[in-house]
Amino acid sequence: MRRRVVITGLGTVNPCGLDTASTWGAVLAGRSGIGPITSFDASDLPVRIAGEVRGFDGAALLGAREVLRVGRYAQLAVAACDEALRDAGFERGGRWPEAERFGVYVGTGIGGIPEIYEQSGVVHREGARSVSAFFIPRSLNNLAGGALAIRYNAQGPSVCIATACATGNHSIGEGMRAIRDGAADVLLAGGTEAVIGPLGLGGFLAMRALSKRNDDPAGASRPFDSGRDGFVMSEGAGVVVLEALEHAVTRGARIYGELIGYGASTDAHHITAPAPDGRGARRCMLEALRDAGITPDDVDYINAHGTSTPLNDRTETVAIHAVFGEHARRLLVSSTKSVTGHLLGAAGGLEAVLVAKTLQTGWVPPTINLTEPDPACDLDYVAGGARETQPRVALSNAFGFGGTNATIVVRSLAGADL
Repeated sequence: MRRRVVITGLGTVNPCGLDTASTWGAVLAGRSGIGPITSFDASDLPVRIAGEVRGFDGAALLGAREVLRVGRYAQLAVAACDEALRDAGFERGGRWPEAERFGVYVGTGIGGIPEIYEQSGVVHREGARSVSAFFIPRSLNNLAGGALAIRYNAQGPSVCIATACATGNHSIGEGMRAIRDGAADVLLAGGTEAVIGPLGLGGFLAMRALSKRNDDPAGASRPFDSGRDGFVMSEGAGVVVLEALEHAVTRGARIYGELIGYGASTDAHHITAPAPDGRGARRCMLEALRDAGITPDDVDYINAHGTSTPLNDRTETVAIHAVFGEHARRLLVSSTKSVTGHLLGAAGGLEAVLVAKTLQTGWVPPTINLTEPDPACDLDYVAGGARETQPRVALSNAFGFGGTNATIVVRSLAGADL
């Protein structure tokens, strides 16, 4: 019999806040975290807005020496994981996961692009002998997980998944499988990303993927709206503590919800564009429902991938209709990216945190900036403000370049006899 897996801790840093409480307050209120870029001079670029993590001090978190060894994407992950472990009730010198049963599934879509950009400049100016000794550890994708494992003495499985914007959901889903199969009792799972800089922004700009609403940063991310013109790049980290149910119950942990399903698929269609018929997203959601052992009618809420790009939002809507049929009209569907922007590899992790808060509080976050709905996007996207509905089962979608898709399903255990 496979073990049940629950969420017992939440942690995030992102453009809306440096912790879960401030983030949840901003998301429920529809208070956008998008603003003018301040981390570098973007004045000569056609895109000058992004979702930056403001007020974050990596040196204060890690110390002046250690921060030199760890890239920004890993620093953000440490902050999120510190919060998630505290939230789960784990304290050094007190209750702490058994080292060999404690693992890390924290991935990143791109990793250390700012570090690569910086050190490539050093090579051009001064030659290869001048490259920093910390360059490789600051830029390798799996070094966030490595730094976390060292910090927490997590000697169980440490896996870095890199599946573009599906990274967070794949990490959580595969982490769930590891606990189900008995490979670990406790896992940190989610994603982290920090690519706001000339190289990262320039790359997505060249693909014409970004919104150019520079005069209206807060209104730039507008999923499902007729006026949407691309996503807004953001940075941050989102992490959940996954735990075997019996382990959580034994130690008296607070439980946000049970992770009951995970689906993964590939469009096999195009290197960046989703399949127009939504076939990959459809299969992904169906597999997650099958894995959860529930029917489409059991789902109350979907946290949509909802990137604010013309293709994604239409395709995801088509896929939801295909999976849920008539029940699609009764679903609440919202894109929290309208508030946070798109955290790329960290998006699924952040959105898992928000789904857990939705189930805990009964409040469904809104999709902001949805003033003129695209006729092809015809679901209830919770426009106009958050809604209190006490959802019992929530599904979260994450789709990435290369056609990779991941869906997770979380169920409330409020009132359940454990």
